[in-house]
Amino acid sequence: MDQTKRPLLIPPEFATYAEQHGVFDMYKRMLEQVIVNKPENPIQFLIDMLKRDNNDVPQIVILGPPATGKRTIAKMVSSKLRTAHLTPDNLVTEAETDLKVQAQQFIKKNQTIPTELWMTIIGERMKLFDCVKKGWVMEGFPQTREQCLALQSAGIYPKHCVILEAPDTVLIERAQGKRVDPVNGDIYHTTFDWPSNPDIQGRLKEVEGYTEEDMINKLIVYHRHFDGIADCYKKCSKTINADQPKADVFSQVYTFLSGQSRSNAPHTPRIVLLGATGSGKGVQASLLANKYNIVNVSCGHLMKQAIVDETKQGQAAKAYIDKGMMVPDNIVMTILCNRLSQLDCVTRGWVLHGYPRSREQAETLTKDGFVPNRVFFLDVPNDSVMERLTLRQSDPITGERYHMMYNPPQTQEVKERLCQQPSDTEDAVRQRLAQYHTYVEEIADFYLDAQHVNADQDPHTVFECIESMVVNPLPKHFP
Repeated sequence: MDQTKRPLLIPPEFATYAEQHGVFDMYKRMLEQVIVNKPENPIQFLIDMLKRDNNDVPQIVILGPPATGKRTIAKMVSSKLRTAHLTPDNLVTEAETDLKVQAQQFIKKNQTIPTELWMTIIGERMKLFDCVKKGWVMEGFPQTREQCLALQSAGIYPKHCVILEAPDTVLIERAQGKRVDPVNGDIYHTTFDWPSNPDIQGRLKEVEGYTEEDMINKLIVYHRHFDGIADCYKKCSKTINADQPKADVFSQVYTFLSGQSRSNAPHTPRIVLLGATGSGKGVQASLLANKYNIVNVSCGHLMKQAIVDETKQGQAAKAYIDKGMMVPDNIVMTILCNRLSQLDCVTRGWVLHGYPRSREQAETLTKDGFVPNRVFFLDVPNDSVMERLTLRQSDPITGERYHMMYNPPQTQEVKERLCQQPSDTEDAVRQRLAQYHTYVEEIADFYLDAQHVNADQDPHTVFECIESMVVNPLPKHFP
């Protein structure tokens, strides 16, 4: 970039590249791991972290009382996301020999495995290839607040925690029909999940420790520790009702896992508002700009400003406007690029409205490096648009704008001198609506992650809806 020129123009590819490759999230993640692990050689530790191809892998904990279907849901999630499936049982059986022997000694004596031993076992398991490269789903662990805190101290914190719940009476009844396959450990149920294979049916056995008395004791222990566990994972957890068909439970779990938690890494908003004339794009852009200190970029205002300033592009645009012709895209993009490349837009972010109006313009915007990270369609029925615009009137003396239904003038004198702008006539509005609907589908096909907002309601309600989508990351698309 040339620092001798003013205004300073910064190539937009900088921020786009950093966001696409998660550079700021990587810095945040590396700093967290250095603080947690406190390595003797921090530089080498960071180099080892950088050698990993991808750290953006699923890290999921599935918890719940006995008989809620944790095993079934965990296996379905693990199969869907192709992750390692970790349970207290397989963590012990797959541990190194000396750790396995120590853990089994406690199990044989019917004693609780110490938290320190659990952390050693889990820490070694997390270092294996499948957990590092594919992620993990941990089922039924941690079981106490102490184990939660120990996991956090070791830097093992899930991105998502699923808590399955159901009434105790339902769980006690459900436990009576629980059966296990002694060959592979798969869990079935006589009523809800009976296998179709006759061979499997013949070898199923009742699960020990699931009598009514055993279930009551297990539920007492679970509820004793639940509040402490839930408090540790309250920022990343979601409670789901397990007293419904497993397909419905899995659907809700998967929807939750597709969402991403907010990141503390730096983030520069680049927002595009699309919608028909009268949908409120300017109002929403102003609200977003004022609250989040981002730059409000109106394509129409930029064109007028360029004409007033008599810039080269402004004079070229004025020649087309005076003849009632559309300004060519290359002139519009030059004016727009100059504004979006300035320091305030690059550092604070921007919200753009009034452009693009066709797929070609959207493609050009992306090709020039201005890739929005949020696109919103403000959806308003045509009848509402006609009502909003055709009933608008202006006071030629004061310049005040009124709406004959929602904001009428207070005096008859003002009402008599009101006049309608040519652009607000019924024919002009219908023409602009027809032009918008001609291109809206192809723009939507280009911006596949665009989100739709019902803009046919109070402006502040619409803003709250947009704001809730802006502050939360887009749902993740698993391969």
